[in-house]
Amino acid sequence: MSLSFPTLKRLSFAHSTVYTCLLIVWLVPGLATEEMVFGFTHGVGWILMVILIFAALRARVVPMRTAFAVSVLGGIAPFFGSYEFMREERRRAALGGPPRAAAPPAVERPSASAPAPSTPAPRAR
Repeated sequence: MSLSFPTLKRLSFAHSTVYTCLLIVWLVPGLATEEMVFGFTHGVGWILMVILIFAALRARVVPMRTAFAVSVLGGIAPFFGSYEFMREERRRAALGGPPRAAAPPAVERPSASAPAPSTPAPRAR
């Protein structure tokens, strides 16, 4: 399994499915064991999604908006993250975009072998 956009999207949809099952067993009386299992799975799944999405954000696989939807709004309901993955996929398809989020412009750094800029010596008065 890789930290790719399609993999993260599938994991997000799987997490949304677990959450849907949790809501169903919560509404049906007498399913305390199932409620505990799906609740635990949802909690651990959300923590893992946050860790993965931050790693993906750092690797520029997903944009900040998707990371925010999964990590912050996903604590309320993971449907936000799944929706944001679909929205980002459509945006990339419309732009003919790269499989990764756009990287910021490169900043030129002086190399270690380049001489340091010289400063003029102070004048004697």
